[in-house]
Amino acid sequence: MWWVMSNNHSRAFPRILAAACTIALSLGMAACGSNSDKSTNSSEDTQMAGVKATGALGKKPKITFHTPMSVVNNSYVVLQKGNGAAIQKDNHVCIQGIALNAKDGSEMMSTWEKNTPDCSMVMNEEGITNKTYYNVLKDQKINSTVAFGINDHNKTSTSYIMAITLVSQSKPITRAKGDKVTDVPANLPKVTLGEKGAPSIDFNGYKPGNDLVVQPLIKGKGQKVDEKDTIDAHYTGWVMDKDGKPSKFDSSWDRGKPAQFSLQQVVKGWTQGLAGQTVGSQVLLVIPPSLGYGSESKDKIPANSTLYFVVDILYDYGEMQTQQ
Repeated sequence: MWWVMSNNHSRAFPRILAAACTIALSLGMAACGSNSDKSTNSSEDTQMAGVKATGALGKKPKITFHTPMSVVNNSYVVLQKGNGAAIQKDNHVCIQGIALNAKDGSEMMSTWEKNTPDCSMVMNEEGITNKTYYNVLKDQKINSTVAFGINDHNKTSTSYIMAITLVSQSKPITRAKGDKVTDVPANLPKVTLGEKGAPSIDFNGYKPGNDLVVQPLIKGKGQKVDEKDTIDAHYTGWVMDKDGKPSKFDSSWDRGKPAQFSLQQVVKGWTQGLAGQTVGSQVLLVIPPSLGYGSESKDKIPANSTLYFVVDILYDYGEMQTQQ
C-alpha cells in the first residue's frame, strides 16, 4: 500500500518483545531477536536450564533461577504448560510478560500489575519473524508460560529473561461485521459489496468539497480505534477519471489479504477518518486533496485528486512498534 504508508508491509513485532528490545538497547545491547543471529536459524534450538515458575496457570508466575545466570540469546524453556485451547495458526494472541535481569533476578518490567496484555502477536511466521520464538509458541496452549533468553553479546554482558504467558486468542475477522447503517445520506457515493466483501463504488453524481467525509456503512461492535493505533484493514481506493468514473488505484482485496498499518503512517484523511471508529466497522472516506496528496501526484493518483476509500477495520493492535 505504497500510497498511504512511509514503509512496506511490515508485520507487527509483539509489543512486549519490542519492549524487551528497548530494554536491551538502553543497556547498550545489539538489536535483540535478530534473524541474523545464528541461534535464530539453527536447526537445534537451545533450551534454557535452571529457570522455574510457580503459581496458578493464567496468573502472574513467580520466576526463579540461580543468579548470576549466563543466558544464551534465543534460548528458551516452557515453564508452565497451559490448560486452555491450543493456539491456532493466524490467530491474534494476547500475552502478559515479565522481564528479569539475569545478573540479580530483579524485575525490569511487567504487564501483570496494570493488566495491560499485549495483543499484537499474530501466530504465523509473518507475525513472529524470529523462528525460535515462532516454533516454540505455535505448539502451546492458552495459559502456557514460556521464557526466552535475551543476550546480544554486548560489552557489559548484560542479559535478561523474558517470561511470557499466553492469556487469550481470537480468530481474525475477514470483512466488516456489525450493524448495517440505514441512514446513509442519499447523495453520497453508493457502495456495493461482492460475495466475499470486496467493495465497488458508484459516484452517484456526488460532487466533493473541501471537507473530509466520514460515513460508516457498517457499525462494528469492537474496540474504538485511536489515532495512534495500528490496525488490520481491508480497503479499496479510487479517484475520479477524466470521464467522471471511478478509477481504482489500489485494493487489499485484489491481493487477497488485509493490510496492517499505523494510523500515524497514513495520509491525514485516514488518520482523522478512522480514529474513533470501531473494529468490525466499514467506513466510506472521501478525502479532499488537502488531507491526501495535495498537488503531488502518486503513480495512479493525479495531483489535486479527491480520494475515495471503503475501509473494513478488522483488528486494532493499539499503539505499538513495528519491526522493519
